[in-house]
Amino acid sequence: MKCVARPGELHGEATIPGSKSNTTRAVVFATLAPGRSIIHNPVHSIDCYSTVEVCRSLGATIEVNGEQWIVDGVGPEPKVPSDILNVGNSGTTLYIITAVGALLKNGYAVVSGDYQIRRRPSAPLVRALCELGATAFCTRPDIGAAPIVVGGPLVGGRTTLPGVNSQWLTPLLIVGPLTEKGISVEVDNLQERPYIAMTLRWLDFLNVKFSNTDWRVFEVPGGQAYHSYEAWIPADWESACFPLVAAAITNSDITLYGLDISDPQGDKAIIRILQDMGADVEVRDGGKGGIHVRGGRTLHGMEIDCGDIPDAPPILAVLGTQAEGRTVLYNLHASRLKETDRPRSIYEELLKMGGKLYWDNEDRLVIERSELHGASIDGRHDHRIVMATACAALCATGTTTITNAEYVRVSFPSFFEVMTSLGAPFELEGREEYAS
Repeated sequence: MKCVARPGELHGEATIPGSKSNTTRAVVFATLAPGRSIIHNPVHSIDCYSTVEVCRSLGATIEVNGEQWIVDGVGPEPKVPSDILNVGNSGTTLYIITAVGALLKNGYAVVSGDYQIRRRPSAPLVRALCELGATAFCTRPDIGAAPIVVGGPLVGGRTTLPGVNSQWLTPLLIVGPLTEKGISVEVDNLQERPYIAMTLRWLDFLNVKFSNTDWRVFEVPGGQAYHSYEAWIPADWESACFPLVAAAITNSDITLYGLDISDPQGDKAIIRILQDMGADVEVRDGGKGGIHVRGGRTLHGMEIDCGDIPDAPPILAVLGTQAEGRTVLYNLHASRLKETDRPRSIYEELLKMGGKLYWDNEDRLVIERSELHGASIDGRHDHRIVMATACAALCATGTTTITNAEYVRVSFPSFFEVMTSLGAPFELEGREEYAS
């Protein structure tokens, strides 16, 4: 599907859907808890549907309805699946389900996904699981990526991880309470800390004991158990970044609802970034009263550490093109391990639109004030590249055409509906296929 986007403004109000990262965790925790759990406000994204399907294959019964999902969990001993566990395009699901597979006691699971998943680095997690007693290996050891074969028993113990990817640590924290010995992980220079804070918040909510020593050593005692629960999924700050930035770089006036500034999601940093760059952004009652953005102000470039917000560089690069002076995005290593090398992808696509960008070194992308124009954009099967370039089109001259527009369903399935409800002049070609 293609998005045909033209310059325009945003006006009105919209509600941001639930967090993809929280929904994924909620489904897994409910699967590992005996009894019935109820999840309110889940996001109906492709990634989360992938999580639902693999958890069903592991023995959970999951009823997916509009604003409420009901999960009858299988408990600490998941069922040996009868087929490959296909995580689709979800990296979070890939890593978490690989660790859950290490709980199997009488068989093995094969975990794989689409072509992007099958090149995402998995060797550090696989090595750690083996050190903790599991049997795990990549079928292509020279690549160190899925397909992954994994089975138990996961006994527990001590291991280490590089800190560049929090998605290797979160799975060990999730399965640690269900092991005999517990799990202790020493992490070298942890990036993406907000995602670990999110995982720890879930452990705390579920009354699981753990310790976090200076974001360096994490310990989860064994012999614990999860219990069924009822929880509300907070709105997704990662999704909110796109309309927030789009409003700030155009002559717009919008209010977004559903967001909570106290939530540990890292991408809430977009509020501080926009304000520091000179945007008119008001957070009302911690977000309960909405996030109000009035565009039209002069923005000023700044240096932005992306280590804790690896999904944000595409939209931050767009923001930088509309700020006076230079905007520098650095600490980009984690962002380069996602569906695509996102800093490189947005760099190449914005160049097509007349963007002034260059690499200071491999970890510093410099963006200068740019007069953007319409272009033919390759969405690269990456939802965040699609959404970022659609926002860029709002302040570009002429028409921009973006391929792979259907990939917004991975994280923000209502992106086009939300943006057009606010007045964005977006048209979808091949919408019938998208709707199916």
